Amino acid sequence: MRRGLKIMWGKWIGCGVPTAARERFSEGQRAWSAITDQEGLIGQVGGWDPATGRAHVLGLWTDAGAYDRFMDERHDRVFAGTGQGEGCTAIETATGATVLDMAGEMTGLAPALRSATVLRVADCRVLPGREEHFLEVQRAVWAPGMAAAGGMLAGTVTRLGDRRFLVTTLWSGPEAHERYVSGHLPALRARAGLQEDLHSLTGHLIPLQPGWRVLPAPAVTVG
Repeated sequence: MRRGLKIMWGKWIGCGVPTAARERFSEGQRAWSAITDQEGLIGQVGGWDPATGRAHVLGLWTDAGAYDRFMDERHDRVFAGTGQGEGCTAIETATGATVLDMAGEMTGLAPALRSATVLRVADCRVLPGREEHFLEVQRAVWAPGMAAAGGMLAGTVTRLGDRRFLVTTLWSGPEAHERYVSGHLPALRARAGLQEDLHSLTGHLIPLQPGWRVLPAPAVTVG
């Protein structure tokens, strides 16, 4: 783990939603605005994966303790109020600590979560014994390479299991990501040597739904 990294806590959610239930699910997702006052929330964003039709949500918290308090004190009550459990055919969640920050055009994840319109996710299963090399490649190749492409606002790598890592990057728009894919990705992929580290990789490029964005309420100053 990089020295000086502020360890945050990430949550990745995937939901199977029948076409007829999509609007109801979206209405329920907007109801999560009830947690804007929750201590420790950095932000939550999500949208529909065009490739699969599944709903995906990324949540970020200041630390595991803040996330655990939310789960203990409020999650079940808010979730019941959304009605989302009745419209989903499957819900998959995974959580873990961040192990790498990726710098972009914005300082920190909070403003990037506020401004991004596209979320790129690489769900990586790493071969045994290749974990440290995988992280070093993220640090030395992918992070600076994406930052140099323009339009990548910020990102993070979250460890979801012994050999599962979620690489999430927030982009200003689809055009910026497309420029990165066409102009930078081939060379970065060649330098990274993915086949040496990865057992599998599942990618998602998700247009973010504005109504699903949940950000902390502004602090109120007195006096």
